[in-house]
Amino acid sequence: MSARDDILRRVRTALDSVSPAEAVPPAPRAPDRGDLVALFAERVEDYRAEVTRCAPGDLASVVAEVLGAARVVVPPGLDLDVPGAVVDDGLTAAELDAIDAVVTRAAVGIAETGTIVLDHGPGQGRRIISLVPDVHVCIVDAGQVVADVPDAVGLLDPARPTTWISGPSATSDIELDRVEGVHGPRTLHVVLVD
Repeated sequence: MSARDDILRRVRTALDSVSPAEAVPPAPRAPDRGDLVALFAERVEDYRAEVTRCAPGDLASVVAEVLGAARVVVPPGLDLDVPGAVVDDGLTAAELDAIDAVVTRAAVGIAETGTIVLDHGPGQGRRIISLVPDVHVCIVDAGQVVADVPDAVGLLDPARPTTWISGPSATSDIELDRVEGVHGPRTLHVVLVD
């Protein structure tokens, strides 16, 4: 008898007293698109952000209503007419500080965490325009919503810079008093187009 045969005999003998494996439960059902979009909206609201859902044809009027009379900056390639908005052509931080709001699009929305990811492509602009104005209105198409972080990472180009947003900017001091707007916009308003 070879060493191999001896090892296999001992494995078989050891397994004789082991009961057969139980059936593996089926994998959890992947949520359907409607469930993902609803979960995304719920989680975004959990972060004290506002969510407005609208049809594609109502997008311009919804964004105008959300902005009111605010002074607005938009990135190149937004593909949405925002009356009175200034298109960012390299505005300085001081110039951006004088602007009330920014309107951008998103690269992806993550349902599980309520996170919006910008990869600063067309319609998203430079990172600074999403961080300096006090109000950020972000347009997320329902088709951009994915289940979780691994799904989102799989869609993003690792060579591009990204900004991950989970609610308005906030921090807490040593006494755990929440302060909003220290590192970015105080108000995040997500317009979910479906």
